Amino acid sequence: FPVNTGYWSGETLGDLYLTWYNYIDPAKTVEIVNTLKSRADAGQTVFYDIYTDAEKTADPDKHNAGLFFFKGEKGQPFAICNAGGGMAYVGAMHDSFPHALGLSKKGYNAFALIYRPGWNTAMEDLARAISFVIGHKDELGVDPDGYSLWGGSAGARMAAHLGSYAPDYGLPRAGAVIMQYTGHTDYTRNDPPTYACCGTSDGIASWRTMRSRLEAMSAAGIPTEFHAYEGLPHGFGLGTGTVAEGWIEDALKFWDRNR
Repeated sequence: FPVNTGYWSGETLGDLYLTWYNYIDPAKTVEIVNTLKSRADAGQTVFYDIYTDAEKTADPDKHNAGLFFFKGEKGQPFAICNAGGGMAYVGAMHDSFPHALGLSKKGYNAFALIYRPGWNTAMEDLARAISFVIGHKDELGVDPDGYSLWGGSAGARMAAHLGSYAPDYGLPRAGAVIMQYTGHTDYTRNDPPTYACCGTSDGIASWRTMRSRLEAMSAAGIPTEFHAYEGLPHGFGLGTGTVAEGWIEDALKFWDRNR
């Protein structure tokens, strides 16, 4: 949850409101917390620091940056999920934890990144997170080949940017980028296969802008898939109980076809 009260309100999970988000599911929030608690009680590591103690001492802002691990089957590929929040906060409980939990239930190894808001710091944290997982693949039990980057809103911009420019960060390209509701337009001819979805009533990220980007990528020979969900606003997350429900299964099939 965001720590600044300016970005949330509500006295109970049922009343919870997060800026820029809709369709927050209290039952899913409870499931996520209980899952993490049960795994921690069983002796599993559920949070990994991505910076060393020395780095955190030199820059205390790095103290909370890291990865929540939703473990899947040993040897399966991994995904890193990036929540949005307008680069003001990290809306992980709605925009990356549910995705990571869903992926882990399907056997994939999924990580939800807690990054430092702000474009440069967020990109530094995402690049470090990918490097950390690849560097600890044996300990984590993941296959780094064909990894995927997921994101919603600001987190989708992060995923798309790193998908485009991974070599500039000294990293292998992702097998796929899965992105929701963002107006990001930049791409390269070497971009990974990209799946995108958005609502037609999104007042922040235009579905037409997203579609235009993917059409241009497709014309360049990059595999793409796009879905616009009628009447949905920004920040619908998993879309439970909406016309978008089940989109994550479509995205998984897309990843599997292309990795």
